[in-house]
Amino acid sequence: MKEQEVQFRKRLQDLARTAYYREIPVFTDFLDLNELHMVHSFRPEETGVTIRTFGGYEEAERQIAAFLPDALSYDYGENEEMLLSMYPIRCIRISPLSKKFSETLTHRDYLGALIHLGIERSRLGDIVIKDQDAYVFCHAQMEEFLLQNITRIRHTTVKVSVVTDPADLPKPRFQEIHGTVSSVRLDAMIALAFSSSRSSMLGLIEGGKVFVNGKMVVSNGHPLKPEDIVSVRGYGKFRYDGMAGTTKKGRCSVTVQKYI
Repeated sequence: MKEQEVQFRKRLQDLARTAYYREIPVFTDFLDLNELHMVHSFRPEETGVTIRTFGGYEEAERQIAAFLPDALSYDYGENEEMLLSMYPIRCIRISPLSKKFSETLTHRDYLGALIHLGIERSRLGDIVIKDQDAYVFCHAQMEEFLLQNITRIRHTTVKVSVVTDPADLPKPRFQEIHGTVSSVRLDAMIALAFSSSRSSMLGLIEGGKVFVNGKMVVSNGHPLKPEDIVSVRGYGKFRYDGMAGTTKKGRCSVTVQKYI
């Protein structure tokens, strides 16, 4: 196990002990897919705490883990508004001051501008682009700093505001993909979702770059279940909706929803 992973697991143990002995909720920073995989592999029942993860909106990729003493675990509801009030997460909306003269800005443009301000990646969650606006999920401690320091993205002058109404949070958008596969094993489904060949996906799976519901999967033949969410680093993610039936040649007719 890499030294970095060893230190991360020790950090999880420290957070769990703090939550248990002080009887308070304790939070991580935003975690990437590899870190979330380690969180999901952690055995909280051995430390007397419950672990929940949330990224600020439905099906966020980067998430914060909450370590909850058992006495408090039922106080954390499942609805988005309650979760937002309990996790140290804020959502900042970045909009062009003049939409008419705005450049076409990408995720990389926004992330680059934020990192250039000296912000650590672990203090930032997902960045969701919707039309000409960007929704940046960040640690609560970063809210005021972002409001005061974001004035321009590339050559576009922008304005910044805080999203306070959960109804205004970005909702996932999908591209529906229909196709047939020999089986609903992981490599075949990834190939369908990203219009590639199964052989080209093998290195990604075996290289630890594929996650199913936040857990790393390194088996090419891992079978997917309806509602499973698959994330592939460098490619994106999709949700498997299920199988509609089989063709005359015995292939599975399936539908996936690719996040866009």
